[in-house]
Amino acid sequence: MSTTLDLLRTDRVLTVVRAPEISDARDLCAALVAGGIHVVELTYTTPNLPKHLERAASTAAETGAVVGAGTVQTGAHAKQAIDAGAQFLVTPGQGPEAAAIAEAARAAGIPVVLGAFTPSEVMTALALGSDAVKIFPAHQLGPKYFKDLNGPFPGVPLIPSGGVNAGNARDFLAAGALAVSAGTDVVSPADVAAGNWQDITAKAATFCKALQ
Repeated sequence: MSTTLDLLRTDRVLTVVRAPEISDARDLCAALVAGGIHVVELTYTTPNLPKHLERAASTAAETGAVVGAGTVQTGAHAKQAIDAGAQFLVTPGQGPEAAAIAEAARAAGIPVVLGAFTPSEVMTALALGSDAVKIFPAHQLGPKYFKDLNGPFPGVPLIPSGGVNAGNARDFLAAGALAVSAGTDVVSPADVAAGNWQDITAKAATFCKALQ
């Protein structure tokens, strides 16, 4: 269970892929790893997600990526993603099936990152056993909000998502975030669908450089 969080502590970034089509999940992961990003979140907003998860998970030994499922909103989706090889689960928030999602992750021995926005939601996520907490949409209150959250939640792994880019990512890390979520700055839907792997590698490398 520690692999994903350990990689996040090292890389300080994961990529969230939201695309209407993924031309090849294996090549996508390889391109991201080549640019310095090892943790890849494929989301349920992409059609046929289990197929892409299976492709990415079955080739993880080749690419060096750790691949999980995001935008998980039901227990059924959680189990489906785990069966497809997801190595972690991420939710956008805490719906009525948040407990079922967390339980599915625990049963499989993989990390779960529940979404939250308010301090009360962070408390609920921790009570449900969330290994880290995704703060979404992070850009609404910015890096200062993470400093505020570190007061009552010292040491809690927080991951900002939504509106994080190469220009503000370092500020979130300086404010106490465990890692940041890189979205379209690195994996634009057009590049993912077209298989523009060299461009994705270059964008990943640029994003990682901005964190230094």
